[in-house]
Amino acid sequence: MLSLSFSQIVKSSAPLTHIECAVNVRPEFLQRSQKLLYKVENVQFVGDVFYSEPYVTGNFQVTANLVVPSSRSLEPVEYYENFRYSESYTTTNIPKEELDESDIPIVKIEDDNIDLQTAIEDNILLHIPVTILTPEEEKDNIYPQGNGWTVISEAEFNKGKSNQINPAFAKLKNLFNQENDNQDSE
Repeated sequence: MLSLSFSQIVKSSAPLTHIECAVNVRPEFLQRSQKLLYKVENVQFVGDVFYSEPYVTGNFQVTANLVVPSSRSLEPVEYYENFRYSESYTTTNIPKEELDESDIPIVKIEDDNIDLQTAIEDNILLHIPVTILTPEEEKDNIYPQGNGWTVISEAEFNKGKSNQINPAFAKLKNLFNQENDNQDSE
């Protein structure tokens, strides 16, 4: 498990503490994310942490090779993830106003331990796009279908909707046709 000592960073004479390593995700992470993530490989972590009273702040970059489910078919899709995130850590209680105003998440730590492992794993999940498709689904615009139903694109739905006649107006149309027939027969 990847972690840092809060007090060691506070006491360090170096302005930055640099971290660069490969990360092995924990089995419990794979278990809790099994519906969101099929496979995780080659997780690389790079970052710098520094102390600015009362926080230890870290700026990190994570890269990973993932296999995730397609948002349409749940078929496996290979996805390369590359993202940055920042977090601040403190051992003191943080007023709610300060939490709300901060642009960077502030995490209260226990026992002098900054748990980078959990932060990395959580951010891997947070950075998976909502829509991710297999190459075939993307190229051929393939949607799922079943017995008596199919999923259609929003454009197709709107096109069908614009061609649809309002039932109230359809009755009026028939009324005008009946009047024209009556006038023609007179």
